[in-house]
Amino acid sequence: MKETAVEFLQESLSIHLSHQQQMQFEGLFQQAKEMEKEQMCEFAYKCRNLMAADEFAITHWYDKTFNTKER
Repeated sequence: MKETAVEFLQESLSIHLSHQQQMQFEGLFQQAKEMEKEQMCEFAYKCRNLMAADEFAITHWYDKTFNTKER
């Protein structure tokens, strides 16, 4: 299974954090993973509804929803 962005960040940071620091951040990572899961599910649902649309429409919706153009 592929690694999510939050899992990648957690893994990357764990190299630089002590065990105690990792435990302090564990709750935040779990919360972020749940948020990411909800976003993925919402995106999949929206894509299913946009299946008749072209790829541009889906990309436009994603960019607008998650403000990717502003980052």
